[in-house]
Amino acid sequence: MTLSTAKTPVPAQEGAGREPGLRADVRTLSLLGVLAVLIAVGGLTRPDEFLATSNLQLVLTQASVIGVVTVGMTFVITSGGIDLSVGAIVALASVWATTLATQEYGFAGILFTAVVVGTGCGLVNGLLIAYGRLVPFIATLAMLASARGLALQITDGRTQIVTVDSVLDLGIPDAYVLGVPPLVLVFAAVTAAGWLLLNRTTFGRRTVAVGGNAEAARLAGIDVRRQRLYLYLLSGLCCGIAAFLLIVLSGSGQNTNGNLYELDAIAAAIIGGTLLTGGRGTIVGSVLGVLVFTTITNIFALNNLQSDVQQIAKGAIIVAAVLVQHRTLRHGEP
Repeated sequence: MTLSTAKTPVPAQEGAGREPGLRADVRTLSLLGVLAVLIAVGGLTRPDEFLATSNLQLVLTQASVIGVVTVGMTFVITSGGIDLSVGAIVALASVWATTLATQEYGFAGILFTAVVVGTGCGLVNGLLIAYGRLVPFIATLAMLASARGLALQITDGRTQIVTVDSVLDLGIPDAYVLGVPPLVLVFAAVTAAGWLLLNRTTFGRRTVAVGGNAEAARLAGIDVRRQRLYLYLLSGLCCGIAAFLLIVLSGSGQNTNGNLYELDAIAAAIIGGTLLTGGRGTIVGSVLGVLVFTTITNIFALNNLQSDVQQIAKGAIIVAAVLVQHRTLRHGEP
């Protein structure tokens, strides 16, 4: 009897994250087209305000906070998971990092605390999901409630003002590098690192494989549970970084920080081309999705339109994006 010495093949889904160039370009160009239309609308309705350098800097700065969260969310969704707790983790990390005891340690203390708290929450999520075998929806929903409650307990419902000048100085125009706010530079660095990690490393290929077919990935030798743990750790880390950026942006810590971030991050990833069912993810598309939503918010604010209309518009965009995904999947697009 002849024994086969061939190695177990790598799942076909592992290569699915590297989409055919034409289709990926079409999706990217479509989002760029939507963004161009929004910029045109903003320029026509409020030309003096929308196209002002200060307003464009504001849009990019606001996009930076939710954008960092979305990078982490993209990895989680690509693996077939979900994280409903990102907004609550941002809130908890921001209030924990702005307590009087933490501020005594200055810039390093605030940054370190925000990152550690965010990563710690991600660790709890990862352990519950990967090794506790809880459904991601339930585990992260529990974290959402717990983190919000703890943030409220720490602040007692009050706003914690930041008094560390080295942190506040990052938000003033004098700290801008060639007109670019430092928060935007951090967002760009996180985006670049996320793109490289997803598209050019074994970690990224394993993430796509787990999202495409977890059982096939396990048979191919991938430790699926450990991979999922790492992914939620990454999501928590991104939340910690975003919390620090939010502290710089607002100059305070509040238990209401990060409200609905989970919905915005999921929506941005989906309209960017990341499959909600897992197996395909795109960092570039997610970033463009963030810019689309942030631009919509800015245009609505400048035109004094009601926030409920804004939410309806966002909801319509999300529904349209999911319908497009279902349509392309039925036609066999990878």
